[in-house]
Amino acid sequence: MRRNVELLAPAGSLDVLKTAVIYGADAVYIGGEAFGLRANARNFSPEEMREGIRFAHERGAKVYVTANILAHNADLEPARVYFRQLKELRPDAVLISDPGLFLIAREEMPDVPIHISTQANNTNYGTYNFWFGLGATRVVAARELSLAEIREIREHIPADREIEAFVHGAMCISYSGRCLLSNFLTGRDANRGECTHPCRWKYRVQEETRPGQYMDVDETDRGTFIFNSKDLCMIEHIPEMMDAGIDSFKIEGRMKTALYVATVVRTYRMAIDTARRDPEAYRKNIPFYHEEIRKCTYRPYTTGFMFGKPTSEAQVYEDVPYLHNYVYIGTVQGTDAAGRICFPQKNKFTVGETLELMKPDGRNLAAHVAGIWDDDGNAMESAPHPKQMLHVQLDVPAQPWDILRRRSAEDLEEKEREV
Repeated sequence: MRRNVELLAPAGSLDVLKTAVIYGADAVYIGGEAFGLRANARNFSPEEMREGIRFAHERGAKVYVTANILAHNADLEPARVYFRQLKELRPDAVLISDPGLFLIAREEMPDVPIHISTQANNTNYGTYNFWFGLGATRVVAARELSLAEIREIREHIPADREIEAFVHGAMCISYSGRCLLSNFLTGRDANRGECTHPCRWKYRVQEETRPGQYMDVDETDRGTFIFNSKDLCMIEHIPEMMDAGIDSFKIEGRMKTALYVATVVRTYRMAIDTARRDPEAYRKNIPFYHEEIRKCTYRPYTTGFMFGKPTSEAQVYEDVPYLHNYVYIGTVQGTDAAGRICFPQKNKFTVGETLELMKPDGRNLAAHVAGIWDDDGNAMESAPHPKQMLHVQLDVPAQPWDILRRRSAEDLEEKEREV
């Protein structure tokens, strides 16, 4: 019997949290100003966290807070203070990986559910039952597990306890985030939220008796990228994930933009709902889901470990792995007295262009730009300055939270080559 599935989205800022909820996330995970694994994300102040939790709860969504660093001695007492603060904010759960932080969290906020982060290397049902026995309500599967292994875990854990698994996003080349490259090469610890992603750098080889003589190991004419994994994408395997007994489908990416989060969340929302309602329609829609999920910045995709150990097909052999099919123009905030939409601009566009208006309900509308004005009412032919507040006349109606985007020059060139 299939369990109810939660769609869990990332958010690195309050605006992205709200976008994720509006575009269909059942829950959002965020980081506070300490103890999370995304030190370079904007993260949330207590006031922003309170506002985000209020916004989500009013719309029936949940908010989980990450506190999943591997703690040092100096972290323990500050963590105790932090958990007292979280207790007052009342998130729906806190993600933890360190046993010491787990014990402190149980003491300081006994009524807040605790989820065990993938950083804890949760690879077998014994580990799951260990954490459940201590009071955890959910465990996040290690990315190295297959669906068959997850299904076996479900068969050996209590029915009222939950499994969370990644469905989309970046894959770490080290075992569930246990990479030491960043710390060794740059002094920035991946397990304290400061990863520099050296797995995506270009490498050469040195023979030990020839110091200073570096040799290329050419996988392609662009060089060697021996640690560079493709990103996970399970959009065409939703039924298999449901059948494995997974409770929460997790999207990776707390450093991502609102366009990325809206695009990925909306696509998985449509796929999950259709798979529940009409499996045949879901299968027919798979090409549409693939097309939609690529309307943002992304990397080549793989199914990771879900169907067995990855082969060389899961590797990226190029030095520019990010693909930019669509450009983020802005998110509609409201309308002015003249009925024109208002939003802070993210990228340049011009009068006369046709943009795509992305709506939370799944529709994409062609939107012709009839006019652009600045905040002082001055007409403009183009909007070249990022973050400038604009007033724009479109030929189709738009509402708050609609997103404007346009096809990138690279994507247009690719389409022309295909024709």
